[in-house]
Amino acid sequence: MSTERELDGRVAIVTGAGRNIGRAIALALAGAGASVVVNGRANREAVDGVVREIQGGGGAALAAMADVADEAAVERMMAAAAARFGRIDILVNNAAGRPEQALEEMTLADWRGVLATVLDGSFLTVKAALPRLKASGAGAIINIGGVSGHAGAKRRAHVVTAKAGLIGLTRALAHELAGHGVTANCVVPGLIATERDPTKPLPQHHSVSRTLAGRLGTSEEIAAAVRFLAGPQARYITGQTLHVNGGVYLG
Repeated sequence: MSTERELDGRVAIVTGAGRNIGRAIALALAGAGASVVVNGRANREAVDGVVREIQGGGGAALAAMADVADEAAVERMMAAAAARFGRIDILVNNAAGRPEQALEEMTLADWRGVLATVLDGSFLTVKAALPRLKASGAGAIINIGGVSGHAGAKRRAHVVTAKAGLIGLTRALAHELAGHGVTANCVVPGLIATERDPTKPLPQHHSVSRTLAGRLGTSEEIAAAVRFLAGPQARYITGQTLHVNGGVYLG
């Protein structure tokens, strides 16, 4: 069966979608026919750029600037999405912070900041979108995890904890929402070639890990997995963790 334009008529929200994996996901869902709400927290120029890319390809998109850890901002984003497109069918929780710092240097504010974006943000977006996801009849929640949440990593206690917690949230959502026709799954990227600040070193786990595939993955390979889980051929898949990592971690 062809999957071309399999998301026609659907509306997707992708958080943290201004660059890298989030951008690739937004473009992939738009390529499948979905109207896409492109979320970012601070970089409006990047978000607008993704919107222009989608519109340039004939798709529909809306820029939505919101800190996903801010409940009122999330509510406004969902209201804007519904006002523009009339429905919400797909929610991709990609927004995250991935700082590196030794545990003894980490403050409680540092710890809470990462967990707020990854866990609080996912909770708030799901809760705000839930009435419309239930009304969809084929709602899909895809959370974006991280391989360090499974394998662990130095200097990332907050990130590892947050990403591991996202697996628990995914499983809880799968149980709670199955009766409403809403699936919940987690895509876990491995070592991905993304744009990074050239003044900062590579993440520590990149330097000590090797993929069986012999290369880094691409943002588009993560996006392809998200597109599949958002589509009609994945309706029997829920509560699952899909590792897209070239064999760097065998879960």
